[in-house]
Amino acid sequence: MKKYITILAGLSALFFASSSCKKNFLDEKPYSSYTPLTLTDSLGFEASLVGLYNHVSTIFSWADQQGWPSVWAVGTDIANSTANQQGVEVPYYNYASLTPTDGAAGRTWNRNFILVNLTNIIIDGVENPSVTSLSANGKKSVNAEARFFRAYAYNNLATCFGAVPLVEHALTGPKTDFVRAPLTQVNDFIVADLVFAAANLPDIESVKTNTKGKLYGRANKFMAMQLLAEVYLRMNKNDLAEQTAQAIISSGKFSLIKARYGAKSSLPGDYFSDMFKYGNERRSQGNTEAIWVLEQENPTVVVGGITDNPQQRRVWGAAYYSVAGMQIADSLGGRGIARLRLSNWVLYGLYKGNDIRNSEYNIKRHYYYNDPAPAYASKYGKQIPFTGPDTLFRICPSTTKWGAFDPNDTFGYAMIKDFMLMRLGETYLLLAEAQVKQGKTAEAATTINVLRTRAQADQVNASQMNMNFILDERARELLGEENRRMTLMRTGTLVERATRLNANDPAKPITGISATNLLLPIPLGEIQLNKDAVLDQNPGY
Repeated sequence: MKKYITILAGLSALFFASSSCKKNFLDEKPYSSYTPLTLTDSLGFEASLVGLYNHVSTIFSWADQQGWPSVWAVGTDIANSTANQQGVEVPYYNYASLTPTDGAAGRTWNRNFILVNLTNIIIDGVENPSVTSLSANGKKSVNAEARFFRAYAYNNLATCFGAVPLVEHALTGPKTDFVRAPLTQVNDFIVADLVFAAANLPDIESVKTNTKGKLYGRANKFMAMQLLAEVYLRMNKNDLAEQTAQAIISSGKFSLIKARYGAKSSLPGDYFSDMFKYGNERRSQGNTEAIWVLEQENPTVVVGGITDNPQQRRVWGAAYYSVAGMQIADSLGGRGIARLRLSNWVLYGLYKGNDIRNSEYNIKRHYYYNDPAPAYASKYGKQIPFTGPDTLFRICPSTTKWGAFDPNDTFGYAMIKDFMLMRLGETYLLLAEAQVKQGKTAEAATTINVLRTRAQADQVNASQMNMNFILDERARELLGEENRRMTLMRTGTLVERATRLNANDPAKPITGISATNLLLPIPLGEIQLNKDAVLDQNPGY
């Protein structure tokens, strides 16, 4: 024991002698959370780029507020809230309650500005002349991928909020003097990023592959071009939008789905519904229409395969399971809750004739008792009648695009399914919009008829071509896919279309909507923290 005491005493003496000689022994070197990551090699850049996809996923997968996907559909022309609402979506049909403290507006601002800073870290790093571990082409490739995501974030911000602060470099410390840059300057910044990205991102057939030779959902030049076409439309540069969209279509890299394929193609269905089946959405899975699919994986198989717990199936799918005599089934898309309901305009006025996009496989309108238990034997196989509140959320007609069933999670809290963010069907719609806005109505009709031929819908002519028809067709083609609110904000049509087509829902009517709502409120918390400059609020809030 004496031996150990002697050793400890000696060490203590050494410690105090050392510390007495160096008075800065206890000086701290705190590293601010604002300190940007120093990227110097290819592995660091690669890991940071992959992190961008993870972050973008969080924009779609927020589960703390399960009504988050509803925010972008209810109170527009296509959907209404239901008795199963969660709360975050209320200000988006009861517009008088949409204030600068709104949680959804705050989330939108937060997620996108974080993405801006993450991309700026990569761009600053790869443009640093001292970084010599990457070739010139390697640097361009990294830069292009990061710039695509920066443009994506800024387009979201510009569409939702209008003029916003322009942050061109990574933050290295607290900043409390943000000002809103003119929207024209923000738009030019977005275009410059996308032009660079389109020129330097790989072709979709050259995107990095995994060990099995399957394409990852990494950025390709056509993603940048598709977003650029949309940005040009928002800027009213319609000739450039037309050229850009046409270049995607004419590339020969994509084709509309016109035949059954992939998982479950031997089961009842049609080729349009096949595109949204789990296991069919990716280009590597046979989806020749896919331009950008944000891939998600089962977290029990791939750690971190999804972020949070995406709620799209629960929001868009009917709550049929709550009807006595019904069981949760894969063929019915798993467990939905119907936090929103398609508007009467969509259900009864939007589709005409034999449009395949309105087939029973794409909009589920009828349910049949499927519980074989003796208590329900007399009902088994018969159609459930539409009575009372059933039609509002239990067996309300609903899109099947978000249907997905995980046998390991029949309760269905999370949705493990890819997010199809860009596809060729929308490219045709962007092209037609650009043509209509230039008065090229005959050309627009030809473009729209490509989609309508695929859908087995009646053909249209030049006299029918206007912005309302384009927006109707977007609803027919992209129901449940596009961010409908942002589309109507971008085109300045939210108020008119919501009022004309969906103002009188008996359960959750749209109230208080005005031109103010063509933009979201700048979050009050951001204004209050910005103590050294004025961050102006949007008019009316």
